[in-house]
Amino acid sequence: MVVKPIKTQPVLADSISIYELLDAALADLHERNIVAITSKIISLCENRTIPISQIDKKQLIHQEADLYYSPEPQKDDYRYHFTIVNNTLVPASGIDESNGNGDYVLWPEDPQKSANQIRHYLMEHFHLKEIGVVITDSTIFPSRWGTLGMAIGYSGFSPVKNYIGLPDLFGRPLKVSKANIAGGLAASAVLVMGEGSEQTPIALFEDVPFVDFYSNDPSLEEIEMYYVSPLKDEPFAPLFNSADWLPGNKNKVRKR
Repeated sequence: MVVKPIKTQPVLADSISIYELLDAALADLHERNIVAITSKIISLCENRTIPISQIDKKQLIHQEADLYYSPEPQKDDYRYHFTIVNNTLVPASGIDESNGNGDYVLWPEDPQKSANQIRHYLMEHFHLKEIGVVITDSTIFPSRWGTLGMAIGYSGFSPVKNYIGLPDLFGRPLKVSKANIAGGLAASAVLVMGEGSEQTPIALFEDVPFVDFYSNDPSLEEIEMYYVSPLKDEPFAPLFNSADWLPGNKNKVRKR
């Protein structure tokens, strides 16, 4: 696998479309390439921002969340508001202030729709049949310092490789093993993109023989097989269910 960060011009809210930015950043693509794009860039292109001076951040977090949990912090250093958005556990509804030029930058309104639309555009623009797109964001994980990339939208490939039923090295059938392909790609992309002023919000993957490409958009059933409800079916459900989650989305910001 080869992953290359792609430098772009600085992007301000509502200053350029994502397609204009891709045209300027990507000189060429080939079959079975995958393009990773930070969610923040898509949000800026969609004008999914709000000036910091106009709203209380805690209020905004609650508006953008599907569910939120806001325990009283023990230290100011750990003043996180944990939320669930699109079946994804993420701090602060994914809202970020870095590289926002005085704005809060929200998640894209529909990351999955954005991934599908961008893939169709790239297929038509570069005359390709098999191309992948993954929308990334950074998050934190329990018991680890530092951020890692995660996928919040994907298109054009299978996000999970299922090993269940296949034999291991010694012939033992695997019972629970699945590889998170979309998540692994997102983590690799965010690693080379950087987290500061690198100005490389796009990454290009080449030579990915472990990825199964599809020509169609992911179906609702396929999407539901990737995003597990944290409160129902996943191994950490007992931990999630020990918190008093409150419903969000009371007045979610809608901007285009």
